[in-house]
Amino acid sequence: MREPFVGSTRLRLAGFALHAYTASGTVFALLIVIAAIDGDAVRALWLGLAALVIDGTDGMLARRLRVKETIPWFDGAMLDNIVDYLTYAFAPIVLLWTGHYLPGGGWGAVLAALPLLASSYQFCRTDAKTDDHFFLGFPSYWNVVAFYVVVLGLSPTTTGIILVICSILVFVPVKYVYPSRTKKFRSMNLLTTAIWLASYAVLLSQMPNPSPIVVAISLAYLVYYAVLSLYMTFWLPRRKAA
Repeated sequence: MREPFVGSTRLRLAGFALHAYTASGTVFALLIVIAAIDGDAVRALWLGLAALVIDGTDGMLARRLRVKETIPWFDGAMLDNIVDYLTYAFAPIVLLWTGHYLPGGGWGAVLAALPLLASSYQFCRTDAKTDDHFFLGFPSYWNVVAFYVVVLGLSPTTTGIILVICSILVFVPVKYVYPSRTKKFRSMNLLTTAIWLASYAVLLSQMPNPSPIVVAISLAYLVYYAVLSLYMTFWLPRRKAA
């Protein structure tokens, strides 16, 4: 099969369309904030799911369309970081704050600021995504944190503790799996991530009474993800060295 000519107008237009697709995440971030202000956490989380799908697919499409070659003067990676900061960090924290999922007063404001500051640091690190396709440090999954806070009905104190721990983990050099790009166990990672996304949708559709079975399936993915990340950070290199 012949490779597409990178100078073709059709391929370049497809690249521009893809960048617009990625940029649409900023609109979803705005809609999440609006839903949060309206007090509709479930609607905000549905919008967050749409943003997750966009972020999970635009990179694969970009590589397939070779956008770095067809539109070399446009920095798609920077666009992706802007969108990710808004949808993974800023909008979810607004949801937690406006929904009173954080302690009130000054402590709540401090707890809301911590993830934003930690993520600001992380998104500016040149090694935040490693050459072997991992995230270095907790990858600012504040949207995932917000999802479980709402679905599980976690207390403000518990939520605050989670935010502090995850903010600290941003600076701890553990290599977290990048589901769509980490080569080791990639097929399993894609499958389990798809199951998790499906469980996300099912749980939202069941609100305010999510099924304990679906909750367990969803949480099992988090355990799998954490254990695999620790294994590939600490144990796998030792096995290779041995």
